[in-house]
Amino acid sequence: EEMSSLLERQGGAVWDDCRSESKENIPNIPSLVLDPRRLVELLKICTAIVQGAERLNEGWSTLSALQAASALPAPRGLIAYTHLLSGSCLTHMNRPQMALLCYRKALETDPRCVCALYQSMLIYRQLENSHAEIQALRLLHSTLLLPSTTEPAVAPSHPLSASLFLCSQSLSRLISVPSALSVLHSLALKCVIHGRVSEGVEYYLDLLAAIHSEDQHGAHATVSTLPKLPKLYLEAGAALLMARRPADCMALCDEVISTTLDLVPDKVLLEDPVDRCVARSSGVKEEAESGLEWLLWAAAAYLLQGHCYSQLKDWQQAVTFYTRCVNLLVKVHYKNRGFPPKVPSLDKEQGIDLCVLQRLKGLSLAGRGVSFAQIDRLREALRDLQLSLQALPEGVNAGQWCGEVLWRLNRKQEAAACWENTWSHSITSLAEGLPVYTQELQSGPMLDSTELHRKLQELGSI
Repeated sequence: EEMSSLLERQGGAVWDDCRSESKENIPNIPSLVLDPRRLVELLKICTAIVQGAERLNEGWSTLSALQAASALPAPRGLIAYTHLLSGSCLTHMNRPQMALLCYRKALETDPRCVCALYQSMLIYRQLENSHAEIQALRLLHSTLLLPSTTEPAVAPSHPLSASLFLCSQSLSRLISVPSALSVLHSLALKCVIHGRVSEGVEYYLDLLAAIHSEDQHGAHATVSTLPKLPKLYLEAGAALLMARRPADCMALCDEVISTTLDLVPDKVLLEDPVDRCVARSSGVKEEAESGLEWLLWAAAAYLLQGHCYSQLKDWQQAVTFYTRCVNLLVKVHYKNRGFPPKVPSLDKEQGIDLCVLQRLKGLSLAGRGVSFAQIDRLREALRDLQLSLQALPEGVNAGQWCGEVLWRLNRKQEAAACWENTWSHSITSLAEGLPVYTQELQSGPMLDSTELHRKLQELGSI
């Protein structure tokens, strides 16, 4: 600090002497790029910012240095960064509420500091405050659409810009934000998962329209972080189904089927994940990977269309589309005995694919079984519902309908056991770790749990 203070005094004096002398003797001397005093101030705060970004896990000492830096004379974009880093430091110290105050102060200092808004949203997600998270996502998306936010908060205004002194990977990670389209996708999905379905539908439709517009103009860079288009169509289709818009859902599913079905191989052979990782490390790309991806998308589209016909009470068509889903899924075979494992795969990506595969099996068989029950084909209904529970034991709808079919077949003790086993599973809401189209969307006929409990009481009194 003494050295910088000395530099500032000497630099200022030299600058004043040179400036007065140059006016007298050298009228055409080029002006300096930056006043040395301003340069010293710039170096001070930039050093504090870079050091703060590298030392977030050092707690109070880093926080104290950042708070001191926030009082330095500097452009508001840099001051905002000190508040942003203070918030990140407090997040590392597990003080989320205090961190939120710092992020708010960063935004008040410079509204272009959208990274503070993004970090706030992440804290709300960590706190499982879905309402606040959705609000933050909505504000972040609208802010990213403003022309002013396309410029960095610390924009270069002269050759010695602050950005030259902020070269830090840690800082770059902290100030990076997703694209507007990625935020819109998160907003749409979050709304659907937390029951704000009509809002989610509109956001999904806006997202698809924006992607279509960018495709027409040949701009693909901003959508690179989004899920692939068939998956987005399926997510939007699931949202439309939940909003009881089956015709629109089926239209999106038709798009998925038309682009994926011809690419589905006759047989998909899956290896043990350990063998698959070895193949990947040696540069071998398994065709089964993309084949499974296309198959799961096409199967999911048929599943959603089956749900749509179930919602429309067209049971024969529902059976047809659920059967198409099942017929695709049975094309998947396992190369090694003892695979697939009961525990998710060592390979996270394939582990999710296997989970999706099992869920699609369970849901399609459950949907077909319920449809058979509606047209009094009870033996086929029972077969499919029992197979569904083998693939997806926690399936609530399948469990309740399996008990109902057993009851109608006068196998009442088995029905009671089935219902009690189903109710022993905790009923979960839509989960964020799995695609929304692979979850129980409650789109078909539902049984009244109160009525089922009444039947059990009657059975117990006999």
